[in-house]
Amino acid sequence: MLNYIWGGLIAISLVFALGQDFYDLAADTFQNEQTYELEILPPENTPLGSKTNVWIKFADSEDSLRAIWRATEDERALMIKDTKNMPPMWQTHFQHTTDEGDPFRVSVLSIDEASQTAEILLPPVQFTKMSAISQAAFDMAEFSVELAIGLVGAMALWLGIMQIAEKSGLILIFVKIVRPALKWLFPDIPEDHPALGAVSLNLAANMLGLSNAATPMGIKAMEELQKLNPEKDTATDAMCMFLTMNTASVQLVPPVMLVAIIGVGIGELFFSILITTAISLTIGIIGAKWLARRHRIKAESQEA
Repeated sequence: MLNYIWGGLIAISLVFALGQDFYDLAADTFQNEQTYELEILPPENTPLGSKTNVWIKFADSEDSLRAIWRATEDERALMIKDTKNMPPMWQTHFQHTTDEGDPFRVSVLSIDEASQTAEILLPPVQFTKMSAISQAAFDMAEFSVELAIGLVGAMALWLGIMQIAEKSGLILIFVKIVRPALKWLFPDIPEDHPALGAVSLNLAANMLGLSNAATPMGIKAMEELQKLNPEKDTATDAMCMFLTMNTASVQLVPPVMLVAIIGVGIGELFFSILITTAISLTIGIIGAKWLARRHRIKAESQEA
């Protein structure tokens, strides 16, 4: 069902993007055919050659921009470097037609060498919404590959550590320490079951902000919980409780990704994150317990 929902959302976004793009073309939102007049000012006593550094000055403004004049047998153009001081419409064309770091290229239709006045045409802007969706799709595809490759190493490392800890008995020691809390949270899991070790390590990694480390242990925990599941196509109460705690985990240490984005300023948010996540975890546990009890009472009444 979720695949159909995502497919529908993608189809709706594509239809909306095409509709907006056709509207922009019909309404001439970007004024693609409009020409502009400006004055080209080369250095003193320097004629316009095949490539010359110049200043351009708009007919209705006193502002000047630095540019490069380029002329060939086929065309003449201006390469504008000072893009920050361009008019708003020029900025729009620049953002949609030029790659980051490249100069803005405009075509020179005609030039009066006596007055040094030129008529120029901006590069056309078309199908901006579809281009944005296509670019986002490629960017997310690239990000997903990088994320998957990055997780392979983390999963291999922490699954290996977990195997060592399991065979050495460290997991059992850790589970015995947190057993009173786990017994109340997961009453359906037998004592000393491997699922308890994976669950406890996953929750500990989440609380310490080690999201990449928590992922493989969370997958391992779900695999072990599925072995205890009598109905393989339905999540058990233990699975729901674990997913709730994994999602709404208390953050004793801010997540690594958040630290990378904000930096040392994350210290100012420590207590806010701690209080917020503690409240979310408490509400999540209460909700999961209440739903599990309700489900159990309903099942018992149906059996009776």
